[in-house]
Amino acid sequence: MKALFIGGTGTISTAIVKRLVNELGWEVWLLNRGNRPEAVPVGAHSIVADVSDEADVARKLGDASFDCVCEFIGFTRDQVERDYRLFKGRTRQYIYISSASAYHKPAANYIITEGTTLANPYWQYSRDKIACEEFLMEKYRTEGFPITIVRPSHTYDERNVPLGVHGKKGFWQVIDRMRQGKPVIIQGDGTSLWTLTFNTDFAIGYTGLMGNRHAIGEAFQITGDETLTWNQIYETIADALGVKLNAYHVSSEYLAAVGDPLGYDFTGSLIGDKAVSVVFDNSKLKRVVPDMRTTVRFDQGVRIALDYVLSHPECQVPDPEYDAWCDRVIAALEASKF
Repeated sequence: MKALFIGGTGTISTAIVKRLVNELGWEVWLLNRGNRPEAVPVGAHSIVADVSDEADVARKLGDASFDCVCEFIGFTRDQVERDYRLFKGRTRQYIYISSASAYHKPAANYIITEGTTLANPYWQYSRDKIACEEFLMEKYRTEGFPITIVRPSHTYDERNVPLGVHGKKGFWQVIDRMRQGKPVIIQGDGTSLWTLTFNTDFAIGYTGLMGNRHAIGEAFQITGDETLTWNQIYETIADALGVKLNAYHVSSEYLAAVGDPLGYDFTGSLIGDKAVSVVFDNSKLKRVVPDMRTTVRFDQGVRIALDYVLSHPECQVPDPEYDAWCDRVIAALEASKF
């Protein structure tokens, strides 16, 4: 079996590519700019190109065809329209990575299935994903274009510690605040439910859909089965660090009001996503991929991530601007208390 990944070196796709090459014996090609060669496993092949240069990609593909084309960096409708032009007639399955953030906000029901309505007035990213899905499904219905849609939720790997609130440079400044005993902002009261998935578990579900006839024309969410509150998530991180969590709860609406003007986009990432309780019903996926299971609990996954991050200084990216912003937000709220 032969697969082409558009991208292929990100948080989710890296685990999938490694599983295909090292465990399942697929012939795997990666189409990307070649910026992360260290993430490409031995045995995978590379096509170095900017996928936005459609003519160049078409030349480099030649007459190649694939059992699966896996799109991981398609964010807007024009990008999947380009993919349709490039891969119509040269693949038996086109798998598009959408997002669980596309599900209805505000949530009509905290239990999410693939049949949950897609609508998110708070986040353009999610609306763009919905538009991509609609275009692709229309091509399936009218022309038989072999689409499979995958909706991940919050998936992480050894290079990332998943959080609800952080700055533009990522998670490290929050970890540093924890280690210093400084207050750490958690959205709302921290009791909303959330699902975190380690990327190797995600890869089990995704690879089970590849080349699977039952997946054509269908959408699947892929998440782990463990659901935690945000308080539990932060407490688990603090436990792994061996520190006491100094939690400071702030409403998502307030964070959006004071953070959005500075480019933090908490309206989208919180009100349009992480402020809402979600529990995923993965029974549809498990009917099609019986091997799908959670093998890495969050307390295990976060220790894997922290061990890696703490031993790799390049992952420890300081964000003094966000650190100062947190201090200002907390000071302002403390000053407003009667």
